[in-house]
Amino acid sequence: MAWKSIDRQTDPIPEDAGTILGTEARAKIRGFLDRYEDKRGALIPSLHVAQETAGHLSLQVMKEVAECLGINPSDVLDTTSFYTHFWTHARGKKVIVCCRSITCQMMGGDKVLEAIKKELGIDEHETTPDGKYSLITEECLAGCDHAPCMLINEKLHERVKPEDVPRILADPDNDKLDVPRSYLYDGVGPEEK
Repeated sequence: MAWKSIDRQTDPIPEDAGTILGTEARAKIRGFLDRYEDKRGALIPSLHVAQETAGHLSLQVMKEVAECLGINPSDVLDTTSFYTHFWTHARGKKVIVCCRSITCQMMGGDKVLEAIKKELGIDEHETTPDGKYSLITEECLAGCDHAPCMLINEKLHERVKPEDVPRILADPDNDKLDVPRSYLYDGVGPEEK
């Protein structure tokens, strides 16, 4: 095996790269700063906004988030690479997260995962050729009392059976939430419903 050398002297982002995050996304990211004691506290919601805007967190997007928050780009990269729900490469329009916790496994989660792979023709951390779906697994989706479960974007599907997978994936609204995500993220509180 040959070692791959890394050029740490040259910035991987061209100087003429322009910007990816628009003024609306940048304003939303800066709006998080007032909610936290320090700038790094606003990083995770900022990364969600950036990923939603750009589709994934490229080095350019991470650099722009760091500039908006006034923190080091390395802090953004560290956080991005730690969490599985942040993507550093293109992902599908809808991301399926299949739970791999012991509870879901005991209730047939491994068979649900195999049904998803078979239905879409992809493996974990892959995207369908049409760009519609990407697939990942996570340790727990906090739906143990409704196992096995899976998320499509942010919508939780509970008590999923392998035979349910084709129907769920065929539903165009399989990722639509019935309620706002949160006051913190969307700015919609109970009084605004």
